[in-house]
Amino acid sequence: MAGPLGRRAPTDWRHYEKFPLTRATTPATPTPVAIGVNWYSDFDKPVQKGGRYWIGLDSKKLGSVRGGHCVCLEPGDQLDVQGRATRLLQDSQGWWDFYDQGKEGACVGFGCSRMMSLLNRKRYDARWLWDWAKSTSVRAACDILRSRGHVTWKDSYAKNDYKKRDKEEPAPGEGIAVYRWARTVGEVHGVLKSPANDRAGAVRILNSWGRGYPHRVWMPDETLQRLIDEDGEVALITDR
Repeated sequence: MAGPLGRRAPTDWRHYEKFPLTRATTPATPTPVAIGVNWYSDFDKPVQKGGRYWIGLDSKKLGSVRGGHCVCLEPGDQLDVQGRATRLLQDSQGWWDFYDQGKEGACVGFGCSRMMSLLNRKRYDARWLWDWAKSTSVRAACDILRSRGHVTWKDSYAKNDYKKRDKEEPAPGEGIAVYRWARTVGEVHGVLKSPANDRAGAVRILNSWGRGYPHRVWMPDETLQRLIDEDGEVALITDR
């Protein structure tokens, strides 16, 4: 069973008008994507098929909306699936455990921090980002990353010393300069640049619930497009 959620749709969509993804701003290299979408009851129980875990196999039969959720879409094919570099494999396996939001509805902080880890190959304090993005839309988290930066993880945070963490100053260099927003599955594929995704007609979602849920699940393109059309947010970093 999947864990708690926490994402809310933004109150307006001006960010899509100001910062749309265009052909000129599409990244040249595989880039992770953070999505904020409706999470259906069907997604709580991935189905194993062809050696992969799937959710939303039938876009018309997803069950009921359990709330809003933010997750990261894995780019390229090089990070985990082929294990070409031991360091990359160790990082991503460790991040499966590290980015576990537990019993808190902190998905926006975790999904967007996971995106930043894939970009910069380092760990971030996901709860710090969640604390600052209390409106819990993906846009809110990206606004914080753009205006303040992010806080890299220190092992001392594991002791839950919140007073110390509250005093931590974010580093602008760990944030983003400009975010962009995609509207279609085609645009998402163009950003992720994953031959495996393209062949499967799907995207790979990295979970934020630890070992109680598969490391990654595949979602068909038709289902993702439905979620995008249902007030879904699709954020990516194109200008660093």
